[in-house]
Amino acid sequence: MKNLIALIPLLPLAGFLINGLGRNYLSKGLVGLIGSGTVLGSFVISCLLFSKGVFSDVPYKYFDFINVGSLHIPFAFQIDQLSTLFLLIITGVGFLIHVYSTAYMHEEKREHFGRYFAYLNLFVFSMLLLVMGANYLIMFIGWEGVGLCSYLLIGYWFKNIDYTKAAKKAFVMNRIGDLGFLLALFWMLQRFGTLSYQDLFSANGVITALHTLNTTDVVGITLLLFLGATGKSAQIPLYTWLPDAMAGPTPVSALIHAATMVTAGIYMIARSNILYSLAPATLSVVAIIGAATALLAATIALKQNDIKKVLAYSTVSQLGYMFLALGTGAYTAAVFHVMTHAFFKALLFLGSGSVIHAMSGQQDIRFMGGLRGKLKITYLTFLIGCIAIAGVPPFSGFFSKDAILLSAFEHDKFLWAVGLITAALTAFYMFRLLFITFNGSFRGTDEQRQHVHESPAAMTIPLVVLAILSIVGGFVGVPEVFAKGGERLAGYLSPVIAQQHGNTENAGISHGTEIALMAATTVIALLAIGFAWFRYRNYREEHNGAFGKVLANKWYVDELYDTAIVKPLNGLGRFANNFIERSGIDAIVNGVGRAVNYSGRQMRWLQSGQVGSYVLLMVISMVLFFVMEFFLKK
Repeated sequence: MKNLIALIPLLPLAGFLINGLGRNYLSKGLVGLIGSGTVLGSFVISCLLFSKGVFSDVPYKYFDFINVGSLHIPFAFQIDQLSTLFLLIITGVGFLIHVYSTAYMHEEKREHFGRYFAYLNLFVFSMLLLVMGANYLIMFIGWEGVGLCSYLLIGYWFKNIDYTKAAKKAFVMNRIGDLGFLLALFWMLQRFGTLSYQDLFSANGVITALHTLNTTDVVGITLLLFLGATGKSAQIPLYTWLPDAMAGPTPVSALIHAATMVTAGIYMIARSNILYSLAPATLSVVAIIGAATALLAATIALKQNDIKKVLAYSTVSQLGYMFLALGTGAYTAAVFHVMTHAFFKALLFLGSGSVIHAMSGQQDIRFMGGLRGKLKITYLTFLIGCIAIAGVPPFSGFFSKDAILLSAFEHDKFLWAVGLITAALTAFYMFRLLFITFNGSFRGTDEQRQHVHESPAAMTIPLVVLAILSIVGGFVGVPEVFAKGGERLAGYLSPVIAQQHGNTENAGISHGTEIALMAATTVIALLAIGFAWFRYRNYREEHNGAFGKVLANKWYVDELYDTAIVKPLNGLGRFANNFIERSGIDAIVNGVGRAVNYSGRQMRWLQSGQVGSYVLLMVISMVLFFVMEFFLKK
């Protein structure tokens, strides 16, 4: 079993090495087969572990990673209920994205096609390492790996300067969060002497934590970990990189937004739930930041016209929902929304890719329209994704979203109101996107009209599978109010989450109140959908007012960062380059070089090669010698 578990990350790593080293020699078909097949192999093994219930608190150790003095950190994997659930999401949805990519990226040159799949496999490997690690150090290695892969894939078309800038932006903003994560690890090492989940979160570890940690320790560690999560999972103030990540190919957007990177912060906090439950002040910060991010991103999505940008800000908003759940102690609800979001967001991104493919690269929804009849499979699956994210029952998003809102209602009515408003905005902007893209008359060029066609099977089959999952995926978390013996997901995760700190999510709310809240959110979502239908079923060019322009320009947050941070840093860099480096350091170094060069040129006249000159110099030297000797004796 130990070797079988090791194969889960090793298979995508092998795919990365084979496709990366053989990108100039392997055919596209073979590259796609290797890239997709290795992830499928990992998915099959993950399913086997899940079906057999191979869960253990005891890590599978492979070798000593760090063994210096009293510091002992093994390279080990931990397969429990939480990590297994994430393994299924990463490898399952990741496999569908790989299959989709074989058709979507088929026009790429062979060497670039191989490079793309190598990066994709490395991305999956890094994320698997992140969730399988039995200690925070292994998690951090995977954490940095997905950050590197996001840089490589966002800047995949590296000849486009704007795309490389987007990749650099993602890399830098993630490094800011990663510093917080790294400082938290050092703090934990100093206080506990270990980074192992087993040592930290076992019964003895909890008792030790309660006796050794003071308030400063636990709040400091958890806030620093949360700083890492805000970078990786795109929360205020480190969220602006994620919409720019749309520079990469559309399947990359699906992989980043649905199955891998942005869920890393949710996983890390869910894994660290013991620490966060000891820090209610930090949980309040997490909840407030999550709710604010959810609302801010939803308002921005209202006025975006790039089909991928709408979905990008939707992801930021949904991640805010997940952090709202974490901040109110509803760790299971957050993980539940990670799962359902992976289904419908991957579906929506891949559906947008199908639209872009049909429209010959066009991404502006104002120049689409009328695609419903020609892209029937894409339209139907995209519609299902919109219904799911809007939270209409019985689609998957309904159950996970309402679990979050229910927890928010119990803990803070204001946060619940923010979540409810965000839910209404979500339903509105998603159906605005649907109606403008697929309804009305065609607004593209005549050439696009002639080439509009449904995507090939390699693209539509993943859409259909994800659409089915978006419909039925929520039933794993049906609440007790609807079915006796419900909350199966909470029961499944209880060895990792609930039983560790005795948390009973939403225990203080009656079934009547729960049903009333669900009914209210459903009615509000349906009203928002109806308003979107009334407003956008027949598209008319929008003229933004003053507030509309603010939303269209994303609250000018990017401009604010550019003015307050980027330009001053660039100015400081120019000053250091011109006055410190060139006029200072370079001037000294170059001055010494020029002085040596000049003295060498002057002294070379002493080596003329003329014997007569040498004799003359000898005579002059002898005369000088005798003169000096004479005066010295006197």
